[in-house]
Amino acid sequence: MKLLVDSHVLLWAVDQPGQLSSSAASALRDPANDLLVSAATVWELAIKVSLNKLTLTKPYREWMTQVLADLDALVLPITVEYAAAQADLPAHHRDPFDRLLVAQASVEGISIVSHDGALDAYGVSRIW
Repeated sequence: MKLLVDSHVLLWAVDQPGQLSSSAASALRDPANDLLVSAATVWELAIKVSLNKLTLTKPYREWMTQVLADLDALVLPITVEYAAAQADLPAHHRDPFDRLLVAQASVEGISIVSHDGALDAYGVSRIW
């Protein structure tokens, strides 16, 4: 199964695994699952680091490269199709990064691994 990993889950998986629910941790560890990290998440974390709103355990690029390798995750690019799907979403959630994750999950028919219950309003499958 393909799973789209939300930014906080990515952070917790590496630096604070105790924050993950047992379902989320199991989903991330299951070798049958293909983990995807949105390019939006890669960008969101870079922005937060650059604004000093987030401190990582290593420099950003080193941290991100290591996380993707450790989780054996692939980056899901942002496409016109995903952007268009995001533009058509109702305003249940105001965070543009989360809205793009919802659009990507909807278009691809995949689940999002996230603690954010606000995503449920969009009818996407969420693992937590």
